[in-house]
Amino acid sequence: MESIDIFALREHFNSRQILLCFNGPISRSLIEEIGNALKNYLQADNAQPSAAMDVFGVYVEMTQNIRHYALARGYDEKDSSATVIVARDAEGRYLVEACNQVEKSDGEALLARIEELATMDKTGLKAAYKTQLRLPRTEEAASGAGLGLIDMARKSVEPLRGSLAPVSTTRSFFSLRAVI
Repeated sequence: MESIDIFALREHFNSRQILLCFNGPISRSLIEEIGNALKNYLQADNAQPSAAMDVFGVYVEMTQNIRHYALARGYDEKDSSATVIVARDAEGRYLVEACNQVEKSDGEALLARIEELATMDKTGLKAAYKTQLRLPRTEEAASGAGLGLIDMARKSVEPLRGSLAPVSTTRSFFSLRAVI
């Protein structure tokens, strides 16, 4: 195996203001542990309490969605791997990004929903949230692209951004970004 230049990786993380980065299979306990580390970092960074809550909430929503999706699809450990990054931008805002493998059709539907939400202002997002909240929930109902996605869009100061990169003829790599 080729050696990894950890110093160069560290410098890259520092230059991009990456505060937290994880790559691999996501479990419930791992979501919790990384979440605790994120809370501690935000507290040490003197993040505004509302921003810290939003960053933490978006992190939890993204990672839980990835985990639930992988379990629902029966993905093995390799296919259920994800990458999660929390960083700062030049304006000092927090960036929460996550990506994982999805079925191509699911990714396309999710991307369409994100693009739809991106056209809404805060009032429209609030109305969409309330509408989604009132919809009946059943065990058979497909989850995804619902309340959690709208909530992330409401917390983000910019429209959510998503992208798809083909992995095979049936799967894609889905990425989602929120700016807090």
